[in-house]
Amino acid sequence: MAAALALLFTAGATLTLGKGLQILIDQGFASDDPRALADALRVVMLITVAIAIGTFFRFYLVSWLGERVSADLRRSVFRNLVRLHPGFFEDNRSGEIMSRLTADTTVLQTIIGSSMSMALRSALTMSGAIVMMLVTNLKLTMIIVATVPAVLLPVMIFGRRVRKLSSSSQDSVASVGAYAGEIIQNIRTVQVFNRETAEAEAFDKEVEKAFLIARSRIRQRALLIAVAIMVLCGGMIAMMYSGGRDVIAGDLSGGELAAFMFYAVMVGTGFATLSEVWGDLQRAAGATERLLELLQADSELLDHGVPQKLEANPTLSFKDVAFSYPSRPQQRALDGIDLRIEAGKSLALVGPSGAGKSTLFELLQRFFDPQTGVIEIDGRDIRELPLAQLREQLAVVPQQPALFSADVRYNIAYGKPDASDEDIRKAARKAHADAFIEALPEGYASYLGEQGVRLSGGQRQRIALARAMLRDPKILLLDEATSALDAESEFQVQQAITELMHERTTIIIAHRLATIRDADCIAVLDQGRVVATGTHDELLARSELYARLASLQFREEAA
Repeated sequence: MAAALALLFTAGATLTLGKGLQILIDQGFASDDPRALADALRVVMLITVAIAIGTFFRFYLVSWLGERVSADLRRSVFRNLVRLHPGFFEDNRSGEIMSRLTADTTVLQTIIGSSMSMALRSALTMSGAIVMMLVTNLKLTMIIVATVPAVLLPVMIFGRRVRKLSSSSQDSVASVGAYAGEIIQNIRTVQVFNRETAEAEAFDKEVEKAFLIARSRIRQRALLIAVAIMVLCGGMIAMMYSGGRDVIAGDLSGGELAAFMFYAVMVGTGFATLSEVWGDLQRAAGATERLLELLQADSELLDHGVPQKLEANPTLSFKDVAFSYPSRPQQRALDGIDLRIEAGKSLALVGPSGAGKSTLFELLQRFFDPQTGVIEIDGRDIRELPLAQLREQLAVVPQQPALFSADVRYNIAYGKPDASDEDIRKAARKAHADAFIEALPEGYASYLGEQGVRLSGGQRQRIALARAMLRDPKILLLDEATSALDAESEFQVQQAITELMHERTTIIIAHRLATIRDADCIAVLDQGRVVATGTHDELLARSELYARLASLQFREEAA
């Protein structure tokens, strides 16, 4: 509202300047009285000061508004993104999403904070100028008004083309960003396979494609502006010829003609500005469409559960669970899974790659919902629990830990941000991570770099284990949590894991069978089905697949 008031005030002051010029010419320059000239100049100066003050508030408030809208939109889009189901990110590249979140919101910020202000100001001053022109001289006004349809027609034609090209341009820029992000993220792989030149050439093609689309958009906008200027200038020349003849004939004073020309120039520049801003608005429309797609995207995981009381050590059950990933609907990742893990007991999952072990973890964390069957905690379908409550019960130690570029303290306390420094250190000591953390340049305040790049694989895994220990979950999910450790560290961390698993419901994905010999139960998976369950010794006796896996691994270890 303040911006609108400032805009109205500035437009009114600008329009008043035309009358000030008329007074200056007719009563100042045309008179022989220096005091009359001084009075006329004081009027012009007063109007100029009013314009300057109004422009300050208009520019500040409208620019503030653009930044505020851009910031709010970024926040709203990001809040929606982080609650979407993981399947959404299988179909949409992270680089493209980031481009929408940054580049597209910047386009809108420019439109609202700059172009929109120019458009509103031009619309107001142009409308006011037309009224003042009518008051000053009706005949000359009709000459200017006659050029309006000739300007609007190309604005509509070229504007439609600009909007289409703007959307394509934004998509191409997003594609460039996504490609570059992927290469930078995997730079070690690119370099070790000597693909630097090939990737640079491929990136050149992406950039050139974006440039060609942008060039077409710029050409259409340039044509739009050029046509508008030509038509308006033609109208101005016709007006000046007719007005000049009236001044010579004595039907019009010089001050009136100057004021009229001032208003005509305002109309012309207003139209030129609007035609230029129209192209920006078309570009913004393309950016808005892309942002609204993210803002309106809905998660496929319904979160309508009611908080419920759960046991300290809950039981887990998978009942006839079948699931296919959205990207591969015809291929069953799980097919009729029936498993039960008693409270405080451990279940190990073994089987060849692609058997469905990691998929069970993803379903338990409700990254996806099964197409058929149910997963229960203490006899309750996990879909009946709020997502937040369900995930509060869980802690995961993955095979490839996800670390953030923040410091060590932040990464360990990620699942329990209100933890004290002493609790964080205690968790690190249990995970045998305290020694190497203290050896870092800034200890627990040391930054780890993107994805924890400054740590070794074993160190990253111990940070992830400390994170799980600090959270103290009811259900522990271990995805071969010692696979990246050397023999000594593995022995120490295995002891910490054994302590963490004590009287805690645990599911372990095991790639090395030696690590799960003492599990309460072992389930053998193959092609999405449970083919056998039992203890290590029982499965050696009656599961051909388990016996083969064990034979291969133990023979390799013996060798």
